[in-house]
Amino acid sequence: MTIDEIITYALSEDIGEGDHTTLATISAASLGKARLLVKDNGILCGVDLAERIFMMVDPTLILEIYFRDRAQIKKGDIVFNVTGKKASILKSERLVLNFMQRLSGISTATNRLVKMLEGLNTKLLDTRKTTPLLRELEKYAVRTGGGENHRMGLYDMVMIKDNHINYAGGIVQAIDAVEQYLKQTGKKLKVEIEVSNFTELQQVMDHGKVDRIMLDNFTINDLTGAVKKIDGRFETEASGGITEGTLRGYAETGVDYISMGVLTHQIKSLDMSLKAD
Repeated sequence: MTIDEIITYALSEDIGEGDHTTLATISAASLGKARLLVKDNGILCGVDLAERIFMMVDPTLILEIYFRDRAQIKKGDIVFNVTGKKASILKSERLVLNFMQRLSGISTATNRLVKMLEGLNTKLLDTRKTTPLLRELEKYAVRTGGGENHRMGLYDMVMIKDNHINYAGGIVQAIDAVEQYLKQTGKKLKVEIEVSNFTELQQVMDHGKVDRIMLDNFTINDLTGAVKKIDGRFETEASGGITEGTLRGYAETGVDYISMGVLTHQIKSLDMSLKAD
């Protein structure tokens, strides 16, 4: 689904057969102005999306934009002014705020965690724990905050997890099945495999044929030993049970990547409002 399709369906969900309050109280030809007011500190995300929403509702609306995505904003800042038909502004208001508040919340939370990794080589990744149909937008918000994207979906990377291993009959069987599949289909995809202990790690290292090893739910001490054992032969990723309080400690093990689902769920939206002048 394209971004424009998402906007179209979201507007339909909100407006339905019509914005009866606005139809009853505002003249269709009446012109006005509103400003997007920031009520919290953070990293801005969603300005271009807001502009697309306004233009889809009414292409005669005019925006004066003062901050773009990735800008550090603070309480009291005005991100943009929008001028035009009051009815169009009111129809757009809630969808613009819903997207900008959530995306800015994601970029702000991501940026706070990325700053905790300063001075280290570890990269912060998101996961597939995203709102259905909004993955492209939420992963964009992660990048806006300074994080990096893991795979976009099931189609752009091979990720052998515990259930795949169990169904395939073991680690070796799963890796070999992936190798055969990629040869048969001619697909060039990176291969990552999840391990949960040193026994599984040793099996993967002995067999090879993968690009990255995800060390799932390892303690910091165990992760230190695992990264040392791998010694650069494979990319390394830590995941599972990592919190804001332990993030720096996990990164100091030298692991290449840390993936955190919290980047796109359990997010506090950044407070904003659209105020009519």
